[in-house]
Amino acid sequence: MTEILAVAVITVLAVVAPGADFAMIVRNSYLFGRRTGLLAATGVAAGVLVHVTYTMLGVGLLIASSTVLFTVIKVIGAAYLIYIGVRTFRTKGDVEIDLTAGTELTPFAALRAGFLTNVLNPKTTLFVVSTFSQVVSPGTPVAQQVGYGLFMALAHLLWFGVVAVFFSQERMRTLMLRAQKVLNKVIGTVLAGLGISLAFAPAH
Repeated sequence: MTEILAVAVITVLAVVAPGADFAMIVRNSYLFGRRTGLLAATGVAAGVLVHVTYTMLGVGLLIASSTVLFTVIKVIGAAYLIYIGVRTFRTKGDVEIDLTAGTELTPFAALRAGFLTNVLNPKTTLFVVSTFSQVVSPGTPVAQQVGYGLFMALAHLLWFGVVAVFFSQERMRTLMLRAQKVLNKVIGTVLAGLGISLAFAPAH
């Protein structure tokens, strides 16, 4: 029971801590609407499953012990965050968004945005790998480990689903769209800042 509680607490704290996933969901929800935000949240959850899968297959231990491999993942993830951050920062603030005119991202693009933001984030790699290597016992049944992984993904889906619903509400969305020039610069700065901090963070 202690192991289960530890995994649950670590997961919840990791999920609710603001980061790249949060910034991405907020941006997609207020800019393109609820469906896009929820699809992005689904993409984030799918990204978590990727981390869980390679960790359970033992690749996570290799990443944790290889400075070069982790550095490669860190640089790729940092570059992606900086890219979307700069692009968001440069987005014009006076663009009118009409959801009935088909201005939403396609379902695939929305899923891809959430998936890439999560799967390329070294912090998620460290979260999953460290949880499985430090909290989960080697003797824990595989089925139970799979349950932990599914719980991690579900926690991300539920939390970011709530975030998407909140920031896509008509009143909230109207207020945010009115201030989208400032919001784009703030969110873009946060994303790029996260990318830069990851790029210069120690490999271990």
